[in-house]
Amino acid sequence: MRLDQFIDDSMDAILAEWEAFAGTQAPAADQMSPLALRDHARQILSAIALDIGTLQNDEEQLAKSQGLAPDAASGQSAASIHGALRQASDFSLLQLSAEFRALRATVLRLWLPHVSQMNAQAVQHMVRFNEAIDQALAESVVTYSARADHTRELFLAILGHDLRAPLSSMTTAGDLLSQVRLEPAKVADIGLRVKRGARLMSAMVEDLIGYTRTQLGAGMPTILQAANLRAIGQAALDDASATHPATRFDMQAEGVLDGQFDGVRMQQLLTNLLVNGAQYGTEAQPVRLRLTGSAADVTIAVTNDGPVIATESLETIFSPLVQLPGVDPDARPRTSLGLGLFVAREIALAHGGSIHAASSEQAGTVFTVILPRTSAA
Repeated sequence: MRLDQFIDDSMDAILAEWEAFAGTQAPAADQMSPLALRDHARQILSAIALDIGTLQNDEEQLAKSQGLAPDAASGQSAASIHGALRQASDFSLLQLSAEFRALRATVLRLWLPHVSQMNAQAVQHMVRFNEAIDQALAESVVTYSARADHTRELFLAILGHDLRAPLSSMTTAGDLLSQVRLEPAKVADIGLRVKRGARLMSAMVEDLIGYTRTQLGAGMPTILQAANLRAIGQAALDDASATHPATRFDMQAEGVLDGQFDGVRMQQLLTNLLVNGAQYGTEAQPVRLRLTGSAADVTIAVTNDGPVIATESLETIFSPLVQLPGVDPDARPRTSLGLGLFVAREIALAHGGSIHAASSEQAGTVFTVILPRTSAA
């Protein structure tokens, strides 16, 4: 059987294996639907089958081998779009490449039993198929890298933007403190400003360190010890209140909240969720922290009553460097580097737990974390 015909006839079987393999690419795939896992796989396979069945001269074959196919330059091929979407879904470049490696192996493994004789035509089809797979991979890598570069530049711009506020406040405080005469009450107020600015920059640095470690493959450092989430929650509430003094925070705790946790990391997780709630919530309603312990696990819920988050945004909200669409950079909450929720997710995963978000007019925006009370980091 011709390879291009086999791909068209066996599309569903090939796509099923693509989806199954893509689903193993954790942690990004853990939050993705089957439709998102398949992404543009059907269009990629159709383009490959069409390419195999299309006559090609030596110059066209050489151009394709060098990544100079017409669709590659425009960035509008299915493979190009797939690369950009996989980067947006927090797939690593290695995971993106592995998808095409698995696709190559799947197609050949399923097709070869239908080849009655390995003749010149079958060999030529294999050569054309491998060329097409390599071309699709190259197109995906180009758009993946371009989007990653853009995201990195955007992140640096956001970092500079968000550091200006606390640095400006601390500079002003230094100018005031350098004055010869200053009332004691003003000194205390200036001290609070400096402390708040230091907290803001410290939170940014902690998130940056956590993000960098995960990107370097070191993972989120986690040391499990006996800890109580009620005490950790109160400490996180104090941190969030100091960062956002105008926001009200409420905490409810019930059930058994003792377990094996990394206290430092859990405080960071809770603080990030509370600060996020303060940034995007409303001053009329408090940000609510609820801790519920059961025999097997502990559930953490942080709720704010800000604007409803669209479903498509919820699917990527835990990816690094993500900013909610429609938010003006100058009006965006300070310290919103797009890392807080990513770090919270990594901490939850390091504890063997999970995290997800839901948003509606009735319930508000709720971030729910479920952690086993005892687990190996």
